[in-house]
Amino acid sequence: MNESSYEGKQDDIRDWQTPEIETFDNIYPDRDYSITMTIPEFTCVCPKTGLPDFAQLTLHYAPAEKCIELKSFKEYLLVYRNKGIFHENVVNKVIDDLAAAINPKQMKLVGVFNSRGGIQTTVQREYSAN
Repeated sequence: MNESSYEGKQDDIRDWQTPEIETFDNIYPDRDYSITMTIPEFTCVCPKTGLPDFAQLTLHYAPAEKCIELKSFKEYLLVYRNKGIFHENVVNKVIDDLAAAINPKQMKLVGVFNSRGGIQTTVQREYSAN
């Protein structure tokens, strides 16, 4: 099996310390409803070239006891602007951090990344508290 030149270069992502995502109490935890947030100008860095990667992230979640505070979420996303990270790791890291902050009933994150080398990548992950 051929080993890629990326082996070990993304091992820090799961433990990468990102800013805290602030929350606020959901005063309707007894109701089933959803929240959708669209981030049309997400940026990170290609871990190979160091050039910027651009994406649209769309977050859908059904809150339980807590909701995501928008300003802190924007500040959280800004730290990715200088991070060399694979598209797959962006989506997994963001949803891990959000789920840890609010423990939603359900959550789905879709990242639609602009073409790189003629290939457009879409990464999707779903989370359920059950």
